This record gives sequence, structure tokens and C-alpha cells, in this order.
Amino acid sequence: MTAGTLPPVIAIDGPSASGKGTVAQRVATALGYHYLDSGALYRVVAVAAKQSGIAWNDGAALAPLAAALDVRFNSDEIYLNQSVVTNSVRSEDGGIGASQVAVWPAVRAALLDRQRAFRQAPGLVADGRDMGSAVFPDARLKIYLTADAETRAERRYKQLIGKGMDANMAALLQELRARDERDSQRAAAPLKKTDDARLLDTTHLSIDAAVEAVLARYKAVTQL
Repeated sequence: MTAGTLPPVIAIDGPSASGKGTVAQRVATALGYHYLDSGALYRVVAVAAKQSGIAWNDGAALAPLAAALDVRFNSDEIYLNQSVVTNSVRSEDGGIGASQVAVWPAVRAALLDRQRAFRQAPGLVADGRDMGSAVFPDARLKIYLTADAETRAERRYKQLIGKGMDANMAALLQELRARDERDSQRAAAPLKKTDDARLLDTTHLSIDAAVEAVLARYKAVTQL
């Protein structure tokens, strides 16, 4: 396919617990598009590394692990080497690990083609931290979705408690701020709002309102 005939992409980037995953999934469902949770791939790398005894700061060992990752997403379950790892991947430890393995350029390079393969007709909604800047720079619509740290920590707390997992509000807030720092300061594809991305602050928005805002902006750009 030429660049002009590739399926359209909506790239939704933003910090942890900003709501981008939920919003992206609902936008994809509303449009009948495919959905990519890029963060889940990095979480799987972190879980796989832990299972293999590889440290999250060992970039040389992490890259081949990421390249050979035997991962499958099936409905709400995530499989690694044919075993269900959903809870480990979605845990707070999985998120911390994802942030640490993602700083390595070789890991990001190993996952690049795997992410781009999700771009299929009729279209794709992709969420992450570098979807609009590095993975799909030609995305039809780029959204930078954010919220203040306290709101995001509260959302993460409720999410974890709702899944029956242990959570501490103060610890979550501290880790969110630390992760924001790691993600925005890393050398490889740092988290940032690109000049052509639309800012959407969800601090005081419901999920439904955020979804409607994204759909309205997509409708506007497709009519240009």
C-alpha cells in the first residue's frame, strides 16, 4: 500500500492512568476499528523478563527477548508462551516494569513492526506514549490525553481495588509522578505532546464525554 491508501489511524497518547486505554477502546468500538494497547506489549516484555530472570535495566538482554516475544491477545486475556499472564501484565508491578524496559531504544525498535502490524482496514485506534510521534507519525488524528496526577492516582487506585488487587493511594501517586518523569525524560521516543496533537484534559471529564470529544474531532478531520 502507498502512504495515501493505508488504513486511517487515531493515535491517543498520554501519561499513565489518564484514561487513554478506556477511551481508545470505546472509540475503536464506536467506529468498528481495530485497537492497539501498545503499553500492554511493554508490560508483557517486563513480565517475560521477570520470568526469565532478566533485569529490567539489562537492555542488551531485553532486546532479543522483545523481538522473540510469544504473545497473544485474545479478548480480555493476554497469553505469554501459551500461558495466561493477564493479572501480572495489568498489575502495578507490570506497569512499573513497562516504564523501565521502555527506556531502551533496542526494545522499542524490536516492538515497532509488531505494533505497526495492527494497522489494518477499516482503521486503527492506538494508545500509548509514542503512537503519534514515532509509531504512526502519519496518523489521521493525534490526541494527547491527560489529567492531573492526583486524579490519575485515584483512578488507578479504584481500578486496582476493583480487580481485587492491593493498592496504596500515596504509593500510587508517588509512582505515577516517577513514571511521568521516566517517560518524559527517556532518550528514546519520550512522552510528549506533538505539535499536531489535540490536547484533551480529562481531569473533569467523564469517560463518555472524553469518547464523544475524540469522535467529534475525528469527524471534523475526516470532513476536511
